[in-house]
Amino acid sequence: MRFADQVAGAAADLLALAVPVDCVCCGAEDRALCSACERHIRRLTKEPFRAESGAPALMDIRGTVLLPVVAAGVYREELAQALLSFKRHGQHQLKTALGRSLAGAVRAAAGEGPSIALVPVPTSSAAYMNRGFSPVHLLLAEASRQLPGIGVVNVLVKTGKEGLRLTGGQKGLDRGARAKRVRGSMEVRRRGQGRVEGRRCIIVDDVLTTGATLAEAARALHQAGAIVAGGVVLAATRPPDAGGGGAASPEDQRKQP
Repeated sequence: MRFADQVAGAAADLLALAVPVDCVCCGAEDRALCSACERHIRRLTKEPFRAESGAPALMDIRGTVLLPVVAAGVYREELAQALLSFKRHGQHQLKTALGRSLAGAVRAAAGEGPSIALVPVPTSSAAYMNRGFSPVHLLLAEASRQLPGIGVVNVLVKTGKEGLRLTGGQKGLDRGARAKRVRGSMEVRRRGQGRVEGRRCIIVDDVLTTGATLAEAARALHQAGAIVAGGVVLAATRPPDAGGGGAASPEDQRKQP
């Protein structure tokens, strides 16, 4: 994790101790996430699932999977409320609960295959300046504490091309607009290519919508010689298909006929 993110996380933790807070989900006093809502988040993320079928950018027109993705849960109820608040403020209690859920999704995705490197998607400079931290990096740092033997490789960066195509955020954009916005927007930093070349990687993001961001991250990693095994997100905006059969990991999926 970047030093700036460590400082931002520590500052958020100190602020939480100094300023009275209410539960971001139900409004109960004294904690950013009360015990009841924390239990609800555990329930919402207890069964990670394969989510790429709900992301058009990750499937071709024949329905073939281009990038398998495991989600910890569906973006709804307490999970959505906690994640939205964390992305705005970076509260420690939310980081702990959400990081635990993310770790569960990583375990489901990694399976029992060979060693995997986790690669977080980069945050834009504008978003970083606005928040003062990267939510994905903070959550992944928390999750990695519960994932012995799985390393985090922070090699993806923004190229600066994204802002030239479309101003504003991605919320509300359709599949084509999102894909156009992010195309060519990421690359592997020059000094980081040796860390991913020939190495199996799983891309990590917070929310899955159309899949355009993960697809662009996969393109950049492939170009650097990485072997992209799949992606992991904390929440997917669309639920798994009925009868989807749980969360077969990307590694296990490759072994199936």
